[in-house]
Amino acid sequence: MTAALTVAGLSGCQTSSKTDGKRPGQGGRSAQPSGYGAEFLAVDECSSFGTTSFTEVPCTSERAAARVIARYDGPMEQGPPCAATTDFVLNISKSTPAPDTGKAVPQGYACMRNLEPPHPGDPGGGGGPLTIVGDCVYGAGGGEVRETACDGGGAHAPEYKVTSAVAQRSQCPASTALYVQLGGDKPVGCARPV
Repeated sequence: MTAALTVAGLSGCQTSSKTDGKRPGQGGRSAQPSGYGAEFLAVDECSSFGTTSFTEVPCTSERAAARVIARYDGPMEQGPPCAATTDFVLNISKSTPAPDTGKAVPQGYACMRNLEPPHPGDPGGGGGPLTIVGDCVYGAGGGEVRETACDGGGAHAPEYKVTSAVAQRSQCPASTALYVQLGGDKPVGCARPV
């Protein structure tokens, strides 16, 4: 997740704001219809991991890798957000009716959760489409920060940890060194150095 970073005037704290709701390398992935199930990648259905696309497979299949926890039609920017612990989001391309089934797939997105660990969407996991309390970030240069694993197991060491979510910056504790835009009814993440 990329976030813009600016210096706050009087407090010496830093500010960040999200630029989009996608993770690098994940937001562009698309799922192509496979013909399995009544609706392509409906809630509680599973997908396999692919190198350029994902296919729907039975959840009991050895190829099953992730489960749909929410599915929405339309562009992600105009729809509801995925759950906080979503591991990744699949953009689903619109398709025309298949000759054998007569079914079309509307454009949309599926909020996905891996069937087995790791779960990058969990707090401190270093990924997921949303930054949440418990996540860590590092300075990526150019006034931006990105999420990374809190345990130091990611490609970048953590520099700040989001310790609480509040409605306004003034509600953050004095130890706050970075403000992170989270969204929702408590859109300000208060982060401290790690």
